[in-house]
Amino acid sequence: MTNTMDEVRRFLKKDDLPGAVRSLRPHAETAPISELAKAARALAEAAGFKDLAGAAKAAAKRPGEPQALYDFGYACVEHGIAFLAVAPLREALRLLPDSRPLLAELVSALEDEHRHTEAVALLSGRGRGLPAWPETYLLVHHTLLAGDLDTAARIGGALPAPEDPQWAGAHHRQTHRLHRTDRARRAQREAGHADPLGGADLRGWHYGLTGGLLGTLSPYGWDAGMTGRFAYLGDTYETCRHGLTRLALALEAAGRRPATVSLLPGRSDRILGLAAAQVLGLPAVPYDPARTDTLVVAYDLNATDPDLLRTLHTRTDAQILSEHATCWTDPPAVSADFSTLLCQFVAPPWKDDRRPEEEIARDIARAAADPDEGDGATPPDPDEAFRAFVTAVRDGWLTAPRDRVASPGPVPSSRFA
Repeated sequence: MTNTMDEVRRFLKKDDLPGAVRSLRPHAETAPISELAKAARALAEAAGFKDLAGAAKAAAKRPGEPQALYDFGYACVEHGIAFLAVAPLREALRLLPDSRPLLAELVSALEDEHRHTEAVALLSGRGRGLPAWPETYLLVHHTLLAGDLDTAARIGGALPAPEDPQWAGAHHRQTHRLHRTDRARRAQREAGHADPLGGADLRGWHYGLTGGLLGTLSPYGWDAGMTGRFAYLGDTYETCRHGLTRLALALEAAGRRPATVSLLPGRSDRILGLAAAQVLGLPAVPYDPARTDTLVVAYDLNATDPDLLRTLHTRTDAQILSEHATCWTDPPAVSADFSTLLCQFVAPPWKDDRRPEEEIARDIARAAADPDEGDGATPPDPDEAFRAFVTAVRDGWLTAPRDRVASPGPVPSSRFA
């Protein structure tokens, strides 16, 4: 074993499985595949993943066999360590260059790692004979996530509808995303954005990819690679109140006036929902999946019961889903129609406050609604620009299912550098 593999074993001896995984990442495409497989087997045995351990064992013994490499790569993707899958899958595809399953699995591994530009190069390098489904669809998908809207629109516009019904949903989602991203770029131009749908247009890309409105941009760390996102957020009443102000502005600009605020059962959801009801002057009612003409308020959808969350994927008539803190590194299963902010981790301001929910909600409603001035490096984000953006995209807002988008999109960050 090399020093790298010895390091993995040292972490495992300390029962530090995450540390062992992290130590492999810098060497995942430079170390010999046999050694990667031996390390992966050790990780899998420590974690109790018998299928991965078996596939890694076979790949370590037969690193020149395409089936063994495919099985190893597939198991890595399935267990959330796609970075370890890239090298064996790439080697297997080199050995069997015409294999569509190998190509698809390598693209899947690159997607899980948000390496969209590499996926585009891999797919486009196959030439004009690239099949429409799913390969050309995937080319459009990754071209869009890499930030090249014009090329994605050109290729996607010529993509025929799939004959196989299993791809109908994907085709529908892609059509919506291409339309939304085009509309978002025009909206940002109209709103005076310096680089519409460029590498720093977090709001435009968020709408184009998810269909949701992003209410605010983080005023910290813009030049340090966050580009409008938060990493760790110690939330405040003022941030919550400013988010509700932007939510009210969005509803007004979009010409929407829900009849009620629906309260999800979580404590944080109820607190923020009660505050929203006060700010918007609407009655608060318990969440009912069948209720129409209502604003559903969530604090953090990743903390919502999965069974309940599934009921929010397809919106009822005039239902609007608002989430305060949307995780951008592990997006929830449902994309909200409105997100106050994007963060990696959030600590609610009331996490140690055991007062009644109604009292805390009143404090939020009474808090200052002014935005945090931050570190002074974030570009201005005035209400007028946000209003102009919402006004420009309102006809397409709330028109598609709330599909999860796992990728952070083309706006770079220090997290996925």
